[in-house]
Amino acid sequence: MVAATPVMEALPAIDRTPKLFIGGKQARPDAGYVRVIVDPKGRRLGEVGEGNRKDLRNAVEAARAAVGGWSRATAHLRAQILYYVAENLSARRDEFATRVRLMTGATAAAARAEVETSIDRLFTYGAWADKWDGAVHHVPIRGIAIAMPEAIGVVGVAAPDEAPLLGLISTIAPLIATGNAVVAIPSEPHPLAATDLYTIFESSDVPAGVVNLVTGAKDALATVLAAHDDVESVWYWGTAAGRAAVESASAGNLKRTWCHAGPVDWTAAPDARAFLREATHVKNIWVPYGE
Repeated sequence: MVAATPVMEALPAIDRTPKLFIGGKQARPDAGYVRVIVDPKGRRLGEVGEGNRKDLRNAVEAARAAVGGWSRATAHLRAQILYYVAENLSARRDEFATRVRLMTGATAAAARAEVETSIDRLFTYGAWADKWDGAVHHVPIRGIAIAMPEAIGVVGVAAPDEAPLLGLISTIAPLIATGNAVVAIPSEPHPLAATDLYTIFESSDVPAGVVNLVTGAKDALATVLAAHDDVESVWYWGTAAGRAAVESASAGNLKRTWCHAGPVDWTAAPDARAFLREATHVKNIWVPYGE
């Protein structure tokens, strides 16, 4: 009698050609190197491109070319595009839930919850896009000051490792909603959910260069972004050492940073206003009146 062979879930032998997402297109990494991604049991899941300094330079250039038009676009348009991204992600929710489960070892329920929360978060910041507006302040002179939030410009994001899909969506959505262009570094150990998003962005009318994704060594790439003179701000989630390196590298051009060390519960409802405040800066318009 032949012993029964245990049934194991099939994993793809070849996932896809490892690429980055730069300027609205899937691009091969400059050096041609790839990074093998494995599941919690050490089984091969796929590969991603190993981004380097030149890849980040190309991504920043693409973001710089896109940010002017994107920041001047109507808030309604930005909202509609975020809704479209959410709808396209929703149509592929089962595929993304499977990806999250295989990468992280999460239960099927937890993986599905992460995808559903990611969809909700896109809708949330889409709704905020045309509601995060200015205010009128009384000032100690004869006149008023109109405070208007504006996009920062090109923002680098080092996304958290935990909740690899939800963490990435939660950090880039408020930036897109407020008119910024993003160069994001996905979770280093679990980047395949981010590479699955390439086709979502391609099919959701996101203008080329508004979202750029460069996979690879997160802390090394984040430090390069922090030192780049054409990046206005860097958001970082990771280790205390990585945070210190980003803050140190950003000092050369007094770059605005928002850095966090340690795990975050991304499933909890975020303080959306805090993210939107960090995604914008305020410009004051002085309007004198009276005699």
